[in-house]
Amino acid sequence: MLTYKGKSVFGGIAIGKIRVYSKGEQQVKRIKVDHAEDEVVRYREATAAAIAQLQGLYDKALKEVGEANAAIFEIHQMMLEDDDYCESVENIITTQKVNAEYAVAQTADNFAQMFSSMDDDYMKERAADVKDISERLVTILNGKETSAIDAGEPVIIVADDLAPSETVQLDKDKVLSFVTVHGSVNSHTAILARTMSIPALIGTSLPLDSSIDGKMGVVDGTNGIFYIDPDDEILDEMMQLREKEEEKKRLLQTLKGKENITLDGQKILLYANIGNIKDLATVRQNDAGGIGLFRSEFIYLEKDQYPTEEEQFQIYKTVAETMAGKRVIIRTLDIGADKQCDYFEMEKEENPAMGCRAIRICLTRPEVFKTQLRALFRASAYGKIAIMYPMITSVKEVRKIKEIVAQVKEELKQQGIEHGDPEQGIMIETPAAAIISDMLAKEVDFFSIGTNDLTQYTLAIDRQNIALDDFYDPHHPAVLRLISMVVDNAHREGIWAGICGELGADLELTREFLAMGVDELSVSPGRILPIRKIVLETNVAEYKENRG
Repeated sequence: MLTYKGKSVFGGIAIGKIRVYSKGEQQVKRIKVDHAEDEVVRYREATAAAIAQLQGLYDKALKEVGEANAAIFEIHQMMLEDDDYCESVENIITTQKVNAEYAVAQTADNFAQMFSSMDDDYMKERAADVKDISERLVTILNGKETSAIDAGEPVIIVADDLAPSETVQLDKDKVLSFVTVHGSVNSHTAILARTMSIPALIGTSLPLDSSIDGKMGVVDGTNGIFYIDPDDEILDEMMQLREKEEEKKRLLQTLKGKENITLDGQKILLYANIGNIKDLATVRQNDAGGIGLFRSEFIYLEKDQYPTEEEQFQIYKTVAETMAGKRVIIRTLDIGADKQCDYFEMEKEENPAMGCRAIRICLTRPEVFKTQLRALFRASAYGKIAIMYPMITSVKEVRKIKEIVAQVKEELKQQGIEHGDPEQGIMIETPAAAIISDMLAKEVDFFSIGTNDLTQYTLAIDRQNIALDDFYDPHHPAVLRLISMVVDNAHREGIWAGICGELGADLELTREFLAMGVDELSVSPGRILPIRKIVLETNVAEYKENRG
């Protein structure tokens, strides 16, 4: 038996045969050509074919993993059409009079090296993307079929790394798990794996050769361990764990329709976080009581120009009607930091996480803000919409928002356009907002605590920097004290307070949040029932007494 340690991307137990997947990297030769213009034509035709393939992958991913996760294939299409990339390829062809394959491969190497040398983790991830699109182009230019993973029986796929295009082509019925030597927990592949619920490990140092191909393997996604040719004892233990997990899933289904109330009568709202209207099906499947975070920025990120008021109105109206009277909290656009829109023409910032983002963009571009607000207020006539403003740091900002809201409502009234009167809330995701939450509570209808940013700003640690994983502690006492303070200050002013960040889905903290009096937890749809189970089994008074 061989044992390898890796980093878990998604938990669970997978047992089955191992298949070593090799990309079979193509050898690209530098060939002198007499007619460079013909090579440019070949390159452009290959680009068009690659874009068509990526559109097919996007459509497939859209059905299987949702719009937010399918967006990588739109990004790849845009990268293929990027002026800098295209000009580089064509310039190499025409000035060096070489074949298109070589020009693409050379551009890929140059761009990948450039991205890899950047300090920003998000930009480093683009190195893998540029290699992926370039490999696709070379394959097409060579007249070959693009690589796809095809297994005749369910297998554990082992690879050096998997590109997003390879991951989305996995037949979920034939893939038990994947284990890679390289990769990042924040990569698009890892995100897709989590969405597809495939147990997966990355950073696993193991041989990629025939010595393990076809052998029995076990992936322990929970503990990050990969067993090859497990002995009978380990195999029995893993099979029992797998059965327990399946039983848990079956039992969770029996919790649908039950009220979220503790043994001693404390109620809590369990809502879902979503990125677009295509996620609504999973919201209903998992019995969420409402939507606690609708990330409206995806409406902007998926377009190449500002979405119109009517386009936004139709989306918000659909969400409100579909949720049939349940609360839908829509966050105003949260562009900036790692979410960039070219057409916003933002100036480059040394530290974008602390730069012009979210509400700061809205307040400095009031016409863009007003367009979204008009759409939101109009849609609120069709359901229980609430509006939430991100990255608040002062009372002054809230009052400025109120002024703009008043203008929008008056304009709609004067124009005779039907609109509702939605709740107005803010996100508490900066230490400044948490500390003055007693003052902010007098100005709004509710708080929603964004623990992702609150944690990174409190600890002064970039949460996407994997080199700082050992220092990043979302359970840090300072973070929990700030959350407790915010909840207390909200209740003193008679408003409610929820959590919409990743910490809300942390099952180790569910009882702690109940003890704090948190009114609502908004999490990914698949976490609703596991949290409900803990709520139904908890006596909050006893928990408080036992924790001291």
